[in-house]
Parts: sequence; C-alpha cells; structure tokens
Amino acid sequence: MIRLLGRRLRGGTVVVEDGRDHWKLGDGEPVVNVTIHDERAWSGLLRKGSVGLGEGYVEGWWDADDLTDLVRILIVNTSTLRSALDGLGQAATPLVDQLAKLRPRTAAQDRSNVQAHYDLPGELFEVMLDETMAYSCAVFERPGVTLAEAQRAKFDRLCRKLRLRPEDDIVEIGTGWGGFAIHAAERYGCRVTTTTISDAQREVAAKKVAEAGLADRVTVLGRDYRELEGRYDKLVSIEMIEAVDWRAHDAFFGACSRLLRPQGLMALQAITIADRSYERAKLHDDFIRKMIFPGGCIPSIEAIVRSARRATDLIVIDLEDIGRHYAETLRRWDIALRAGRSRLRDAGLDERFQRLWDLYLCYCEAAFLERHISDVQIVLAKPGWRSEPAFELRAV
Repeated sequence: MIRLLGRRLRGGTVVVEDGRDHWKLGDGEPVVNVTIHDERAWSGLLRKGSVGLGEGYVEGWWDADDLTDLVRILIVNTSTLRSALDGLGQAATPLVDQLAKLRPRTAAQDRSNVQAHYDLPGELFEVMLDETMAYSCAVFERPGVTLAEAQRAKFDRLCRKLRLRPEDDIVEIGTGWGGFAIHAAERYGCRVTTTTISDAQREVAAKKVAEAGLADRVTVLGRDYRELEGRYDKLVSIEMIEAVDWRAHDAFFGACSRLLRPQGLMALQAITIADRSYERAKLHDDFIRKMIFPGGCIPSIEAIVRSARRATDLIVIDLEDIGRHYAETLRRWDIALRAGRSRLRDAGLDERFQRLWDLYLCYCEAAFLERHISDVQIVLAKPGWRSEPAFELRAV
C-alpha cells in the first residue's frame, strides 16, 4: 500500500507514521500528518474503500491533523479509478436498472431511512446549526456574514425566484426544522403547508411556528410527499430529493407537478453529482450512504431534468450552482460541533459518534472544494406560468 501510494500520490503530501515506521508520500502542499494506531486501518481501506476509511476512523484506528485536506488528496488520487468505474456504470445501466426496478423501495423504508438520520438527539443539531436551524447550503453574499445571515439569504433567494406574494399558497416538501416556512410566511406573508416524515422535525417545527405566532399561516404535516393533496401556487423542496430513491424520482416530480396549479412554479435545491458519475453512484454504498444517510441518492442535473421531462409538464426556467458556498457552510458546522463536545456527551453522543460526524462534515467539505459534488437551485414552471417582462416597451 505504501509503495503504491508513494509512486502515484499527487495533489499534496501525506506523512504517515505507525509508531514503528515513517513514510512521506507525495510532494507539495497541503501537508497532512496521519497516525496509524491499528493495522486494521490498512485492511479496512483496501477492502472497503471509503466505508473502510470511515469505519477505521470511528473506531480510532487512525487520526489525521487535517481531515478535509486528507480527503481532498484522496479525491484527487482516485479520479482515474472513478472515471473508469463511471464508464462501466453507464455501460451496465440498462440491465442494472431493469433488475433494480424489480425491488422498489417502499414509503415505510423511506420513513425509516429519514428518521435514522434526523431523529437523532436534538442537541446534535442545536449545537451544530445556527438559529435558523437550516440544515442545507447557505449563501454567503458578502464577507463577514454570520451563518444565520447566510441561511436567510438562501431563503430569500428561493423566495425571490418563486416570486412569492402575500396571496400565494405554497407547499414545502421536506420541512427541516421549519426555517424556510417561517421565513416565507413572516417576510412574504404567504400561506405555507410544509411536510416532513421525521417525527422529531415535525415536533420542533410546529413548536417554532407557534412561538413565531404563525400558526394561522403555516401548517406542519407529517405526511409522505405521495400522500399530499390539494393545489398550490408555488412549491419548494430544499435538499430533500437526496432522500428519494432514484427509482422514485419520477413519482417525486409527478407528485410535485400534480400539486401545482396550471400557472405554478417549483423551486428545488439539490446536492448534485456529475452527470457522468450518476449511474455508478446511484447504486454504490460509499461512506456517506452507508454510515450517515442510509438509502440516500445524490441526483445529477441530467437525472433531474430527464425525470421531470418523463413524468411532468414542468419546464426548467432557471438554474444556479451554489456549490461554492457549501464548503464554508460545512466548515462552520464542524467548528460549532467541535466547540459543543461536552454538550453532546451529556446528551449521550459518545466519542465514536462524534468522530463519525467530524469525518462526515470534513469529508463533505472536501468533496465540495474539489467539485466532486455540488449544489444547485433549479426553478421549474408549469405551462401556464408567464414571466414578467424584463422591461416595458414604450412608444417613441
């Protein structure tokens, strides 16, 4: 393993020691120091890839002085392998898709997967997130802003793209802890129906809505998106589609289209993977999918557009990549989580759990910095929607 890495490592330097030996791999910046505490760290990495890397770190088999830089170097050095696997994934897609569709995921499995991540002790998210409790990419519009300001800027960006007005009825798929629903009702005066299949999120969101005095304008439901009824002027979903199995993308967009009035607008914020990597990644259990988000599936832009075309009459009218803001969002979450270790311990979240989340946040930060994944805001319109003129024609 050392000989292999030593010959090929690029994009930085990794200094490895295990108490007996010392190796310097690669060249240049950044320089990351890795300490191996248990030789099982090597076999785990070789046998299981990123899952083995994560398991070894959680068990304390290895440490690094900068997890983010280490993962960035690993991403750079696995690009050739991923490219080859991407090609195989695309070639095998027709057969694999037919076999996989014989075993569709149920709504009960979706609920169980979501609750496994979001129904963790509330102290975790209270420590990690800002006062808006937004667990999605913020938008840092200028230097020096707080995370809460950046999250509200993200909410405002979506509200403006949806052209929200006081008379609008809006439905939100994926409540989170109520941040967007409260913001839209409070700042734009519209009526919001929001739904989540996380019991913990529904309870917290409903409480926050009541405390904000918005119970007459915001309704918090505990329904699956497939169970929603009624028609709305606008629809928003913020980083919820990653919890939707790829086999259910058509059902998801079909439900969104059904819920919108003929002149409606939909805003979708989604973490995305490169189009060429989607077919491989949708079936591959990496560290995140195995240990953090069970059943998760990061879509590609092509997959989103293709599904919307198949299942709906929605048309993409706007797309903005905000992925450059996610690395900073994750960095701030990581700082907050490390600063709140004692409170997490008091809540029963032990050292193994905290190591898991340290690696998770740094792993994702590295992935966004290296453009391995990104984040987009997409606006889709029903056929009856008409945009306002860019300017008024005046008689000369």
